[in-house]
Amino acid sequence: MMENHIFINFLWIVALIITPLFLFLGPTYAVGASITATVKITVCGDSVVETPEQCDGSSLNGASCATQDFTSGTLSCNSNCTFNTSACTSAPSGGGGGGGGGGGGYIAPVTGVTLSGRAYPKSTITVLKDAQIVATTVADASANFSVSVTGISGGNYIFSVYSEDSKGIRSSLLTFPVSVTSGATTNIGDIFIAPTIAVDKSEVKRGDNIAVFGQSAPQADIVVSVNSEEEFFGKTISDKDGIYLYNFDSSFVEYGTHYTKAKAAIGNQDVSSFSNLVSFKVGTKNVLAQLQTVSKKGDLNADGRVNLVDFSIAAYWYKRPISAEFATKEKERLNGDGKVDLVDFSIVAFYWTG
Repeated sequence: MMENHIFINFLWIVALIITPLFLFLGPTYAVGASITATVKITVCGDSVVETPEQCDGSSLNGASCATQDFTSGTLSCNSNCTFNTSACTSAPSGGGGGGGGGGGGYIAPVTGVTLSGRAYPKSTITVLKDAQIVATTVADASANFSVSVTGISGGNYIFSVYSEDSKGIRSSLLTFPVSVTSGATTNIGDIFIAPTIAVDKSEVKRGDNIAVFGQSAPQADIVVSVNSEEEFFGKTISDKDGIYLYNFDSSFVEYGTHYTKAKAAIGNQDVSSFSNLVSFKVGTKNVLAQLQTVSKKGDLNADGRVNLVDFSIAAYWYKRPISAEFATKEKERLNGDGKVDLVDFSIVAFYWTG
């Protein structure tokens, strides 16, 4: 009981430290970015036809073999909610050869989740379920991706998605709760991962330009925001590889530390959340930005930072028997005693980068 009380107090301390930081950085930073993003969730297996499903169970949405350019037969629905035309024929069949339903019966889909949307061309997308990596995939040349998570049971989960661009810069984490129906496939579509972002200078001489760059979907409209006493916005377009560059004139802002972030849009419908925030200083000299290096300690997802993602991973294993896979990370990046306790949370807090 005493250890639980100490752990709860520790969570409150972390919350008191982190919450003001999120309020200062704005609602679109880190986890907040997921709040502003919209995704489309449909369920294949609930007998309700929803876009982009063609059918669902016994519901064919008014379709038949005739509407699928066949002359006769029995149309049915596949487990992935697409039409099954195996019992349709292109010419009238006599006797008992036609419908039967031999390969056309509906087979209930397995319990699972399919995630699809846009990231960056040829980028790796990582999916987490309750802070644990469960799947990865690679986007195509147009930045589209689709990945399935199976082998799970019905229930409520927290799913998260992020991508990494061609320079090794990671996107903000897009997080959303999902209620998974047993015996059905839950489709999470219209995911639009926020752009990555970086700057070429950690300090810029006032009056000079600072380059803000990153990667998004190809030919996307990129809005770059610079937070100062007044918020400034600039626009640019990503190229065919999703690369964007915006030169910000520092003459418009005062001396001191400022923050920049970016979001992407394609048309009027597909809009991403904002990226992570990147800071830079406006001063009296130009200082090139350096790649940050941090200790591996506390960095449980190996992204070069120690933040809420790592805290969530550690919290998941708190007072649970750790898996063989996580045992290697616990030994290398925590205190190596084969369990997750308050000592490990202290390590995460010590190496915290945000």
